[in-house]
Amino acid sequence: MTKVIVVNGPNLGRLGVRQPDVYGRQDLEELRRLCTAWGAELGLDVEVRQTDDEAEIIHWMHQAADEKTPVVMNPAAFTHYSYGLADAAHMVGDAGLPLMEVHISNPSARDEFRKRSVISPVATGTITGLGFFGYKLALEAVAHILAEQGE
Repeated sequence: MTKVIVVNGPNLGRLGVRQPDVYGRQDLEELRRLCTAWGAELGLDVEVRQTDDEAEIIHWMHQAADEKTPVVMNPAAFTHYSYGLADAAHMVGDAGLPLMEVHISNPSARDEFRKRSVISPVATGTITGLGFFGYKLALEAVAHILAEQGE
């Protein structure tokens, strides 16, 4: 099975508690369970991670590029300003790996500062506004891309 990491940025460890009207009532453990099950259906070994630390998420991108691991990433607040993360995410793409950006809500329909992503230009694709289902679609996209590449 191909390993895929699902990386979640700041405050996503508070899913189910933080703004349930925006992010829903399901928590990170439910997201972990769903992503693992969806991945297994697609022949992917999915590991779900979450951090509030920008340096750690950048390290995970370096590791993914070095270890040839596809990435599904919800960069959360880092989406809008972390050029360091954008540079690290770019390395994933440079390694020939899919990097899918996912957002539970639709950032374009929210605060003005959320409308710009520094990650989207380096991502293979972006899925927004579909709740946890967006992660399923992102994993399906990774599986599809890998199949096209003959992985």
